[in-house]
Amino acid sequence: MKHIELLAPAGDLDKLKYAIEYGADAIYFGVPDFSLRARINKFSEKTLKEGVEYAHAKKKKVYVTLNIYAHNRHMLAIERHLKFLHPLKIDGVIVSDPGIMSLVKKHLPHVDIHLSTQANTTNWQAVKFWKEQGVKRIILAREVTLSEIKEIRKKVPNIELEYFVHGAMCMSYSGRCILSKWMTSRSANLGDCSQPCRWKYGAVNSDQGSMNKKELRIRDDQKRYEMNIEEDQHGTYFFNSYDMNLIEHVKDLIDVGVTSLKIEGRAKSVYYVAVVTRAYRKVIDTVETQNFASVQKIISEQKKELDKLTNRGYSKGFLLGAEPPHDFSDRMRIADFSFVGEIIGDWENEGNKGNSVRVHNTLFKKDKLEAITPSGNFRIKIKEVLNFEGKKVTEAHGGTDKTFYIKFNKLLEKGNIIRKIG
Repeated sequence: MKHIELLAPAGDLDKLKYAIEYGADAIYFGVPDFSLRARINKFSEKTLKEGVEYAHAKKKKVYVTLNIYAHNRHMLAIERHLKFLHPLKIDGVIVSDPGIMSLVKKHLPHVDIHLSTQANTTNWQAVKFWKEQGVKRIILAREVTLSEIKEIRKKVPNIELEYFVHGAMCMSYSGRCILSKWMTSRSANLGDCSQPCRWKYGAVNSDQGSMNKKELRIRDDQKRYEMNIEEDQHGTYFFNSYDMNLIEHVKDLIDVGVTSLKIEGRAKSVYYVAVVTRAYRKVIDTVETQNFASVQKIISEQKKELDKLTNRGYSKGFLLGAEPPHDFSDRMRIADFSFVGEIIGDWENEGNKGNSVRVHNTLFKKDKLEAITPSGNFRIKIKEVLNFEGKKVTEAHGGTDKTFYIKFNKLLEKGNIIRKIG
């Protein structure tokens, strides 16, 4: 069985490192101006260079995102950025705009071109066309089904195919959405989506309609936008989509010839990146041993891990040919586990050894905790907490750049993650 690539997201240098340590074969990331992640993206050219060097030192591949739909005003800056990328020896560039593709060919002639899902490639003739333009890999539209992937592979055998397996889905066609621009003047296709599909909406005024529904005018809870729509007794999240989760179909995707399995989530936390990357790594590794009983056991275990992440409910998207469900009744599924900190090093004081901890959410000495590592999880207990001044305290709070020093019943390793149970 051919080894399949696991491709993970990175919204900053820390997330890149976590993705690699928790099992990614390759990472995709880019600077905010050109990468469809203008917000919650901390990469600069300096840290992008550091990320490339770190990944290559770990023998992992890096794909830089340049997948905005560019206007004339972007062209000079994009050319400057391509010249910056030239000496970094990146492994691929993700593009959706033919103009940017032409610039990549000019300035990075030896770098592989990956066609973004934003280009909405849904059939084998389109795949063949892009291959003839010099594209090395097609990131297929999320609307493509398993049987269609199989036919694409048969018709165009000598091209790499990438497919999203986990993360947020957009209500618009493979993310090519105009709602944000229409409603808030922030363009999703320039990386600045305000996510109006995720807002909660309620009635401003209404008339009683049929079937217990109301014809009404709605606005979102922050009073940003109003429109006419229908609402039942549960309210409405009429643009909201479930999250994608295809962990049960890793082998199916390998069998039909997918080259790379892609995780969505450059705006998510290091906790999300670590848990999701590890889950798919474990399943891929087990599938590649071709041990069916072990595969089912690992899938079951990792499905439970993914359920421990806050999510919008999971669906299989369009993969099996059915119309995916839409989440009209709720916004988020809040898990019984919460991310509270990450281990950033060790400390020692008068013979006491413990860990330096970057705290993300409130942590109490009495909390029930679990450590997450690249290999698995285990329960831990806090024995002592010191604040950044070295004073003993009973709790630690996030939202600060200060480091806390915590002695657990077991010394943890840098890069381990702590989550609270309950």
